Amino acid sequence: MRLIPSRIHGFLDYATALLLIAAPWLFNFAGNGAETWVPVALGIGVVAYSLITAYEWGVSPLLSMRTHLIIDALGGALLALSPWLFGFADRVWAPHLFVGLFELAAAALTRPVADRGPALGRTTSTSVR
Repeated sequence: MRLIPSRIHGFLDYATALLLIAAPWLFNFAGNGAETWVPVALGIGVVAYSLITAYEWGVSPLLSMRTHLIIDALGGALLALSPWLFGFADRVWAPHLFVGLFELAAAALTRPVADRGPALGRTTSTSVR
């Protein structure tokens, strides 16, 4: 069951992106390796593709909500597995795993069609009356 509306998902996108970008310094695992740069790069990516998603928090409707959710799921899986894929699990793994699982859950629980269009409040679907 898809419970999360696109407008809530959009807020979660930007909040999670900020968390990902700041996490290495917030949780004291900043360095010069993948443990730092994987979440930072994914956070920047979330902002970039959120801006071009056809939903309430987007600016330019280039990506569908379905495509956005697929990218979210792939990024969440990469983040969750990154400590073991990139060999830093002996130093830090919990933030990557938990935020990655959160991303996967949010993608799975979000409605795949936006309620409104990008940033302008337009409805993306048409209805016949």
